[in-house]
Amino acid sequence: MSMVRRSRSLSAGVIGVAVVLIAAGCGGPAGVEEGSGPLRISAIPDVDPSDLAEREEAMEAYLAEELDVEVEYVPVSDYAASVSLFGTGDLDLVFYGGLTGVQARLRTEGASVLAQRDIDERFRSVFIAHRDASLEPIEDVAGLSVLEGSRFTFGSESSTSGRLMPAYFLDQAGIDPEADFAGAPGFSGSHDLTIDLVQAGSYEVGAVNEQVWHARTEAGTVDTDTVQEIFTTPEYADYHWVGAPGVDERFGAGFTDRLRQALLDLDGSDAGEAGLLEKYGAETIIPAEPADYDRIEEIARTLNLIR
Repeated sequence: MSMVRRSRSLSAGVIGVAVVLIAAGCGGPAGVEEGSGPLRISAIPDVDPSDLAEREEAMEAYLAEELDVEVEYVPVSDYAASVSLFGTGDLDLVFYGGLTGVQARLRTEGASVLAQRDIDERFRSVFIAHRDASLEPIEDVAGLSVLEGSRFTFGSESSTSGRLMPAYFLDQAGIDPEADFAGAPGFSGSHDLTIDLVQAGSYEVGAVNEQVWHARTEAGTVDTDTVQEIFTTPEYADYHWVGAPGVDERFGAGFTDRLRQALLDLDGSDAGEAGLLEKYGAETIIPAEPADYDRIEEIARTLNLIR
């Protein structure tokens, strides 16, 4: 019998009593120790908060059913908060970008890379521009040099696709973001906001996650008469799920492997799974290894984003 998610309006005491009663009535999930609490999942806040909550609450329901444990989605305020809360043991499973995943594992000994979406092996960023900037499409990385002197915004300071890799490719083109733009670059905080700020003319150019850009243009929420794509970067590894150390102690031996397998079992074989994968912009979930993100760590150290 699966535990159902408890209403957050209940007091902690009532939740505790309810969990004990459920465990007494049906024996509880196999291998779960009394008082283990919910499996707390989260994700970096890189898109519109309502879309993020809808996606993660769908994952919450899927994992609760698959693993027969109580699962709770825990929103976080920003990228740094997700890394901090993971490090203090307050989050058990987080959907990270490449950089934040590296940061979380460096800070949290014993953390495990569990899986990635099929699109994350070969992820890309998109440079977008307001049409009033009169910028033509750019053919290669070297061509990014034409952005010198523009008003430019990244996404979050810790975003792989919205800051780290765009900054790396700009550096390859001879552009120093701290010195070569018209003023210091902005940091919008999310890909959606980067698009909105460039569309509004607050910045002439911005760098965003390719998936978000395509989703927004396909949904018709971008005025392509006002803002245009000017360059798509080379590929790199990006998002992935990271599991916290200690979940085997709380939920029983082998739970990390069960959690990994639950993610890998998401193959779209039924309508529910297909709908969940669509929320992640993926068709399936595939294995991932720490080594997949060695390049991300190397670039982050080069740009002094990891010390």
